[in-house]
Amino acid sequence: MALSKLENLYRHVILDHSSHPHNYGTLENADEQIELNNPTCGDVITLQLAMDGDTIKAAKFSGHGCSISTASASMMTDVVIGKTKAEALALAEEFFLLVQDKIEPNEEHLGEAIVLNGVAKFPARIKCATLAWKALERAILQDKKEKGEVQAESPHEGEIL
Repeated sequence: MALSKLENLYRHVILDHSSHPHNYGTLENADEQIELNNPTCGDVITLQLAMDGDTIKAAKFSGHGCSISTASASMMTDVVIGKTKAEALALAEEFFLLVQDKIEPNEEHLGEAIVLNGVAKFPARIKCATLAWKALERAILQDKKEKGEVQAESPHEGEIL
């Protein structure tokens, strides 16, 4: 069965971000650093954020993983740079809902990350797609906790996203 033109485009975007990830590497002066792994398939990500007050001024990731995990991390960093902590947390929540097929894709909010809505059809891949976004959520909550702004843990702690 041939893929539709739209599915081919989505596949191309994922492969491009996986082969040539944006914001891959390390930050010299990271304010927050989180390492997460997906034991199901071996994906490992280290996410680093540099903050300017309440705003994410830089985001980089390193590690290794499948094409979905790497592409998602690349797309996530593109989307959150320049956003406030609250905006980034809202985007992470929107992404979690998107990959569970609970909302319609909104390119204005999530940029190219909307192409990952297709993983909802493959539940085992949801963990791959959400790994970087979980790292983002934890890094922001860790930063807020260190500054006494919040005491709560991740709302997705222990979930099978």
